[in-house]
Amino acid sequence: MAEESTAPPRLAVRVRYCTQCRWLTRAAWLAQELLTTFPTELEVTLEPGFGGVFEVELEGTVIFSRAERRRFPEPKELKQKIRDRVDPTRSLGHSDEP
Repeated sequence: MAEESTAPPRLAVRVRYCTQCRWLTRAAWLAQELLTTFPTELEVTLEPGFGGVFEVELEGTVIFSRAERRRFPEPKELKQKIRDRVDPTRSLGHSDEP
């Protein structure tokens, strides 16, 4: 008989990155930053892509797209968006400063 888990479900984050552009290292670094801040709240998946793609999705919704913003995401802005979904009252310390 399997035991039921009492842990809350983890939110799914997907980082889609361009393999042609060699952005795996950047995607892995962002995943590390997110998992360090939210060690039990997230499940992060890295997904290889092509054509210059670099997107971050939270529960199937794109929260950052390099194509739209013409830049890479800052860990601070991703952490804030995810925190607002996970626990809006949680302090992110220096990541909350303007």
